Amino acid sequence: MTAISTSFQHAAPTRDQDETPETAAAPAAPLAAAPRDVQRSAPRSSKALWAGRTLSGLAALFLGFDAAGKLLQPPQVVEGTTSLGYPASVIFSLGVVQLACLFFYLVPRTAVLGAVLWTGYLGGAIATHVRVGNPLFTHTLFPIYIAALLWGGLWLRDHTLRAVLPLRAAK
Repeated sequence: MTAISTSFQHAAPTRDQDETPETAAAPAAPLAAAPRDVQRSAPRSSKALWAGRTLSGLAALFLGFDAAGKLLQPPQVVEGTTSLGYPASVIFSLGVVQLACLFFYLVPRTAVLGAVLWTGYLGGAIATHVRVGNPLFTHTLFPIYIAALLWGGLWLRDHTLRAVLPLRAAK
């Protein structure tokens, strides 16, 4: 049981991790060793780290602003949400869901979970825009642009995510 719990500690993806190799002994599970091998062979550049932080920051600012609007419910937000076919009674609940997703995304150990939750939420936004017939590039695809910022920023910051989702095959 110790080998399993040790492998989970080493395999848990976190964002903005320090790239220095750990001094602890290698974990017993072969799957847990793969991200550490990638970590040693391909150190993250500071340009990629800052680009990832910038992309994630832009997405987080937009999504935080959107969540705050749904929680505070100014007339413009209520009008915009009801024009999409949602009752005014669900606006606050949507803001709470957005705030929870944002929290998970901003906490380093749960950032991947947060990105997955945001992907589901933004998929619903795409379906809503398709249903009401909004313009393709400005409204319908806008949630995809935000999801690309979320995942792109996380991918640039997190070496374990890059190991799981490489842009090209390993040599």
